[in-house]
Amino acid sequence: MGLLDQLAGQVLGSLGSQQQDPVPQGDLLNSVMGLINQAGGLPGLLQKLQSSGLSDQVASWVGTGENQPVSGDQIRDALGAENIAQIAQQAGLQSEHASTGLAQLLPQIIDTLTPDGQVPQNELLAQGLSLLRGKLLG
Repeated sequence: MGLLDQLAGQVLGSLGSQQQDPVPQGDLLNSVMGLINQAGGLPGLLQKLQSSGLSDQVASWVGTGENQPVSGDQIRDALGAENIAQIAQQAGLQSEHASTGLAQLLPQIIDTLTPDGQVPQNELLAQGLSLLRGKLLG
């Protein structure tokens, strides 16, 4: 459970450090899990981001080095304005806040889910995300 504890701490720490721009953590985390499921798992989401021009950033998130940042605009372009608008509506946010929140969460979540620079198998990933959701959302 160490990986999940680490991920939960990182996600909560990241969201808690942004007092001026409160983002509903549970809603965005649900959105990230939804994105992963919608894309056909983590490999599908990574492929979508890579094919949208974020190959270097994605490689850094999966790899063991420092994560390259990504902007909210880049996330919106990669995932599509309609997806971001839907996520924003579900979370009760403006679209720009949703894309900015996802730009901060995705690198951390992907980095933590791939600690050895390898993408886990879908079943293990699904179990981990389910446990993480329960841990963060009680």
